[in-house]
Amino acid sequence: MDIAALICWVIAALGGFVLLGKWISGGGARAGSGSRLPAPVVFGHFVLAAVGLVLWIIYVVSDTSALAWVSFVLLIVVALLGFTMVVRWLPVFQGKVGADAAVVPAEKHFPVAVVGAHGVFAVATVVTVLLSSAGVGN
Repeated sequence: MDIAALICWVIAALGGFVLLGKWISGGGARAGSGSRLPAPVVFGHFVLAAVGLVLWIIYVVSDTSALAWVSFVLLIVVALLGFTMVVRWLPVFQGKVGADAAVVPAEKHFPVAVVGAHGVFAVATVVTVLLSSAGVGN
């Protein structure tokens, strides 16, 4: 289960990198960009996910259960930040925000398939990390 969680986490991270790159290259991090995604939320999501992934890798190598639970707690915070971003992105995706504005939010150009896959693998990561931390499947 540890390795399954790691694989899910890495795949979710790859999708996250694509989205982060699109957001940054579209000007989302600049003031006045029209982005509905606050930079502290975006970068907090990224940094906490990366720290959690590194801790999970250390856990997989060392089998220290405290690291598994710390990774899980970080992952819950990451998931809450991610959910916040999805809620703020949906009106942009649906064309309710930015369609008639002079400045189109950077997140308007997110590939929907990548957003969906990122979310599916993120949920799978949370579930597998929880089960693995609880000792299920080990």
